[in-house]
Order: sequence, then C-alpha cells, then structure tokens
Amino acid sequence: MNIYLDNCATTKVRDEVLDEIINTYSKDYGNPSSLHRMGLTVEKKINIARKSVASLINASEKNILFTSGGTESNNLAINSHMLKINKNNNIVTTIIEHASVYNVFRQYEKKGYDVRYLSTDRNGFVDFNSLEQLVDEKTGLISIIYVNNEIGTIQKLDEIIKYVRNKNNKIKIHVDAIQAIGKIPIDVKKLNVDTMSFSSHKVHGPKGVGGLFISSRSNFEALMYGGGQEESLRPGTENTPGIIGFGKACELIKNDFKEEVNKLNMLKSAYAKKLSESIDDIIINTMLDSNSAPHVLSVSFKDVKAEVLVHYLENYDIYVSTGAACSSKSDSISRTLEAIGLNENYINGTIRLSFGYFNDINDVDFTVDKIKESVEDIRKITRTR
Repeated sequence: MNIYLDNCATTKVRDEVLDEIINTYSKDYGNPSSLHRMGLTVEKKINIARKSVASLINASEKNILFTSGGTESNNLAINSHMLKINKNNNIVTTIIEHASVYNVFRQYEKKGYDVRYLSTDRNGFVDFNSLEQLVDEKTGLISIIYVNNEIGTIQKLDEIIKYVRNKNNKIKIHVDAIQAIGKIPIDVKKLNVDTMSFSSHKVHGPKGVGGLFISSRSNFEALMYGGGQEESLRPGTENTPGIIGFGKACELIKNDFKEEVNKLNMLKSAYAKKLSESIDDIIINTMLDSNSAPHVLSVSFKDVKAEVLVHYLENYDIYVSTGAACSSKSDSISRTLEAIGLNENYINGTIRLSFGYFNDINDVDFTVDKIKESVEDIRKITRTR
C-alpha cells in the first residue's frame, strides 16, 4: 500500500467527489449555457458548487470565478490588475512566492517595471522593515502568498494588509491562498483583499479546476473574450465535472474542518518528533505551532541529496517531495530555503512531507524507519568521499 506524503503537490480525489464527477460525465452532461432542462440542471449544480467554494472563505458566491487551476488564477489576477498600472508605479511581492506568482513579476521586471521583492526572516515571515521600505505611495500592486508551499509558514496577512491599506488604500492586494484553503480558517471579508486564488486538486478535488475570489471593489477586467460565461470574465464552456467536483470537495472540508485540521496537526507533530529523535544532523524547517499550516513539514538532512532520498523511499512505496514539487525537476536552489538562511550543508538535503485526508497515524513508525535507513545508506557514500 502506498504511503503518499506529497499532498502539497496534489491530492487523491475523495470517493464522494469522484461520484459527482462521474455523474456529471454520464448523466448531467448538458452545457450549462443551454436553455433546455439538461442545461438548467447543470447550471444549478454549478451554482451550488460556487456557494460551497465561497462558504469556505466567507465570500459571496457572486465573487467567485472558476478557472483551470491555481496558476491561471494567479496569472489572471495579477495581469488584470496590471492593466491599470503603468511604469510610474512599483509592484511588490515576496522572494518566497510560488513560481506562478514570482515568474509573472519577473516578466514585468523584464519589461521595465519597478518590481520590489520583500525579504523574510528565518521562519519565512515577511520582514516588516522590508515592507516599510518598499511599499510607498506609488505602489500599485502587492501579491503575498498566504501559506508557503515549501515550509508552511502562515503569513500575518491581517497586519500586512492593514499596513498597506494605511499607506495607500488604492493599492491592489492579491493573495495566493492555494496552500491555505481548507487548511486554515479564511475570511476574505475581514482580510479586505482584492483577489485571492485557490485550486481544487490541493483539497481532494479534481485537477484542471481552480478559483479566484474577486472583490466587488476591485474593478476587475477580462483578459479573454468570447461567450458570457463566468460573468464574461473567463469565457468558454465551463469545466462542469471539475467545478461540481471542486464544490463537493469544499463541502466535505467545510463539514469536518476542525476534525481534519486536528488530524493534520497530529500527523505533522508525530512525524517531526519521530524524525528528530531517530536521525542525527537534521533540521526541521517548519514551525510546529499555530504559525504554520497543519499539513506541511519541511525537513533537511546533512550530507544527503534530496533527489536520491526521494528515489530510495519510493522503493518502499513512500512518496515525498524535494521542496516544491511544481518545480522539483529544476536544479536551482529553493528561493524559500535561501531566504530563511538555511545552512548550505543542509539545503540540498531538504524534503517536504505533506499530509492529507487519507494519511494514517499508524504509518509514522514504518515511514520514519525507512527514512532513517535511507539517510544512513546515502551518508555511507557521501561521507566517505
């Protein structure tokens, strides 16, 4: 049996979600734009899904836009905001953003925009001195990741947004909440953001569908043109099986939110404790308190190549990631691990364990034993050179 500990990369679809998806393909397969009964049936189901997604972040369903996933949501939000920003303005993000935000800002930097990158402290929190220095009256946009996808740090968004709004209330604020939704309580009304992105396949829903919260104040503009779907902001025939499946996944999370979060925290604590007790020369990069998301655990081993360790573990049907799986095939060093000042003797030996609905506390001992065996085997090679 697989021990899948890569839930930040993607999650297994829950059976209840899969049932909804199959039903939409086999029975309720009408086009929601059609005027006949089959179309209206699917349209109603999409509306139910929209309400389920909205309820998870305390939003109105009218402010939820469905997309193809988190990357599209981030790109759509940033690029739409940039339609109203010229080169006399500056735009701000952090050095530890996911690639789907960071690389968009890099593109604007190449086009000659004044792009500013906030630094972080050793735990991955935005450095407020950096915030005060870089955000000013000419800032047009700021984008912040809510939960870091590599080490799990939960940004102090309420404090950041309060400072930004006081500095210049016209600044557009985008939040990447792809690793936050379903893992920590989110209230977009209290946060006062302009846009917020999320993704289905991170919460045991299907791949190929995501969402974007757009506040009523944001004056959002479309980047694509076609039919009138999604209030003409994201035209094209809707991915109805994906949307309905996403809605079901959000409904399931909402119903058992506290229980699931408690379970994830228990798993994170158990793995961190067992790993620390069993293996020498190890650093836990993730905070083990409420400042960190419950499902992420970043661990670094001295004198170990993380890619080699990943392949060792797959021989035991244990699946983990080297940092961020979205870019784990890249040879570049993690921006996040560099930003937190991780010792270079550990940085290349960093793996990420991430937990989900299907993980079992009874797998901890076996998994840690195999990690220990693998680390010891690898060190026999690296430490004799």
